[in-house]
Amino acid sequence: MSDNKQDWGWARRDPDYVPPEIDTSKPSVARVYDYFLGGKDNFAVDRQVAEMVLKTAPDASDAGRANRAFLQRAVRFMAAEAGIRQFIDIGSGLPTQGNVHEVAQAVDSEARIVYVDNDPIVLAHGQALLATNGSTTVIQADLRDPEAILGHPDLRRFIDFDQPVGLLLLAILHHIRDDEDPAGLAARLLAPLPSGSYLVISHFHNPGEEHPDASAQALDAERIFNESLGCGRWRTREEILGYFSGTEILEPGLVPLAEWRAQPDDFTYSGITYHTFVGAVGRKN
Repeated sequence: MSDNKQDWGWARRDPDYVPPEIDTSKPSVARVYDYFLGGKDNFAVDRQVAEMVLKTAPDASDAGRANRAFLQRAVRFMAAEAGIRQFIDIGSGLPTQGNVHEVAQAVDSEARIVYVDNDPIVLAHGQALLATNGSTTVIQADLRDPEAILGHPDLRRFIDFDQPVGLLLLAILHHIRDDEDPAGLAARLLAPLPSGSYLVISHFHNPGEEHPDASAQALDAERIFNESLGCGRWRTREEILGYFSGTEILEPGLVPLAEWRAQPDDFTYSGITYHTFVGAVGRKN
């Protein structure tokens, strides 16, 4: 576990207590997603933003569930078929059912997972959840500082950079502004990973003229995110594909989340949001 000596035991002892370093007056992306997934680790300000999004995109919570199902399928593929035994999940969000470590360690109990998020409440709940899991840790760091992530002592202790790694950037790059160079950030994180590593990305998508109703909804949702949560970018297919530079994208390519190697009993849905959230998996050459 982390060497951070701060007492996060409150997450187990008193669910109503909130440490002073957690600002409940400002919405958090992780807590808004938690609300969409039916979680309880969110505050009134997060629920207000989520309800604003739902007015524009009534099936937004279904998109959140589709993203979680995509993550689970991608991790299961990497662990069971590609033999990956170590994972870095950046922008991991609050713990919920079907986390990376649960899926990967169901294949191999010794699979190693490092969760990374910049929200202190994620660190708190993650450390409480993983207190007895010696193969998994959580660190507080920001995607916009990849060197700090890759150089973090806990990550270096868990991850062997001589062996392939599963790098997950689920629902995080679309919260990075264009001038913060999301493609460059993805490239810097992928660069030290050896050949045979995998990159998994899910991202908000503006399908343009191919699906005009979904495109209009994407523009509305983007406005709400930028007014309430700092940044949310619904990017084009070409922009998202650019994040996979240096990898070979696996079949079926960059597709709506529910279409990536779906199984008959997987969660699926239909609606305008279906075309505004896409994902893919790439293998580093």
